[in-house]
Order: sequence, then C-alpha cells, then structure tokens
Amino acid sequence: MSLSAAEEDSAPEIHLPADIDWEMLDKSKFFFLGAALFSGVSGTLYPIVVLKTRQQVMLNEISSLKMASSILKFEGYRGFYRGFGTSLMGTIPARALYMGALEVTKGNVGNLATGRLGLSSASASAIANAAAGLSAAMAAQLVWTPIDVVSQRLMVQGGTGGCKASSCSVGSKTYNGGIDAFKKIIYADGVRGLYRGFGISILTYAPSNAVWWASYSIAHRLIWGCVGCYCCKKNESGYRPDGKAMVAVQGFSASFASGVSALVTMPLDTIKTRLQVLDGEGRGSVRAPTILQTVRNLVKEGGVSACYRGLGPRWASMSMSATTMITTYEFLKRLSAKSQESYA
Repeated sequence: MSLSAAEEDSAPEIHLPADIDWEMLDKSKFFFLGAALFSGVSGTLYPIVVLKTRQQVMLNEISSLKMASSILKFEGYRGFYRGFGTSLMGTIPARALYMGALEVTKGNVGNLATGRLGLSSASASAIANAAAGLSAAMAAQLVWTPIDVVSQRLMVQGGTGGCKASSCSVGSKTYNGGIDAFKKIIYADGVRGLYRGFGISILTYAPSNAVWWASYSIAHRLIWGCVGCYCCKKNESGYRPDGKAMVAVQGFSASFASGVSALVTMPLDTIKTRLQVLDGEGRGSVRAPTILQTVRNLVKEGGVSACYRGLGPRWASMSMSATTMITTYEFLKRLSAKSQESYA
C-alpha cells in the first residue's frame, strides 16, 4: 500500500511517483542506510527527549525553558545527551525490526483489504497503515524496552541540579554509564528489571503508532485532495508536484498525526516513564511502584494535569521526529529501490 501514491478516486489528475513496496527494496541497503539515517535523526532530537523525561519524574511541574536552563547551567551541553550512547545502540536493531514489520504488515494487510475484502483504496490504506504501525511498535519494543529503561535512568541522573529537593523525585541509583546501569538493574531486579513497564509500553506505543499511521494516511489523502482541486483547476493537463511539495505535504501530515497521537497517549507515556525510572526506595519503599501506585502518586502531586507533564516537549519531539522520520523514510526507500529489471 502506498503512503504517497495518488488515489484515482479522489484526485485523478495528481501524478505522484509510484510507491515502492517491500518486494522492490534492496534489503541490505535498506537496513544499512536506515540505521545511519535514523541514528542521525535520533541524535538531533535527543535533547528534547531528555527534557520530556525529566519533567515527567518531577514532583512539581517545571517549565521546559526552566528545565533546559537548569541543565545547561549545572551540567553543560553534555547533560542533554545523558544516556545517548546506550540509546543509540538500541536504536539500530529496534529500527530494523520496526521497518521490517512495518513494510511486511502494510503490504500483506493492504492486499487482503483491497483484494479479498474489497474495501475502497482509502479505507484499505488507513487499515493497512494502522495494522502496520501496531505490529511494528510491538516488534520494536522487544529490543527498545530494556534500552529505554537504561537510557532513561541515565537521562535523569543528576537531574536535581537547580531545583529544591522537595520538587525533585528522581529516586534512581547512581550509574557509571550504560553497562554499569545494565549490571545494577540485573543484579537488583533480574531480567524483569530491564522489562519494567513493558506491558504499558506496548499499551502506549502500539496504539500510538496505530493512531499515528492511520491519521497520517487520512491527512495525507485529504491534503493531496485539496491540493489537487486547486492545482488542477489552474493546469488542465494535470499536476505533477515537485520534491518540495512532496516533502511539505508529508511533513504537515506527520505533524498533524503526531498531535493526535500525543494527546491520546500522553498519560500512558508519563506512567510508563515513571515506572521505568523511579525506584521504590526513592519513596521509602523497598519494592518498585505498581501502575496503580504510580497513578495515585501523579494525581496526588498535581491532579489529572500531572499526567500531561512534558506534553509540550513530547509533542514537539513527536512532530519533529515524525516529520524527519517520514521524509527520511520515503527518501530511504527510493535510495534502496532495486532496478526495474530486478523485480519485473
């Protein structure tokens, strides 16, 4: 199924480049280039993720600007990249699983929806993208959850600088890098410690990805429909968008989908982060907090609004990440396409 191909029933005069499906890709090139491109994207957006994570574990709400100023003042620029090495190691295999599951599911579900079920192209595209996002997120979490646990603990380490003890609740041990954190978590909690919050991670990222890809597909179609109506009136021979127009529509669609997804799943993301970062001993307890205890603590600290701490940075991070991801992803697929003769 296509993320960018024109749909004949909605905008017949828009001539977009044909989509590249899973069978048309050179897999080795696809995964190798994908690892390099997405590692660069992760590095660019990592400071925003650090801000979001630290806001989510604070007892009292602190603005993004104040948090960023505090990190810069007390920790320097390195504070914005705590745990990045660990995160990067997990990004490569997690992205490989994500992209593979995404493309395979999208192609199979798309063919099923249009072929056997006889759905319209619009409905089939939304369903295929939602199913692909769901399966891709679930596959990636097998690798990403342990990396997330370790990297997030490194992110908040030393994060009390610049705020009073009464307003900070990091509650995690001191770690000397990712390997040390990995060892200490295994020693304290076993393998289960690395998968703390795995269930709620699935509940957060699987629906979030399904909502995102479905919203993206719908927004993408609607925008091209509007563009087609306008441009085709001016040019009776049809409309062939250039590269800038393609990127603009992809970026706007991705930003819209990120906003919808962030609002829907933000409370779950906050609970997940706290489960993965906070130790029970930080609250006078030997055991790690449960989901119910975490929810109670959040509501006690700031009501329902406490569940939305870090929404600004998360929305910004998701929007920028999604925009760069989808444009990079489409670019990657074209770089990795086989020659016409090899799959004809």
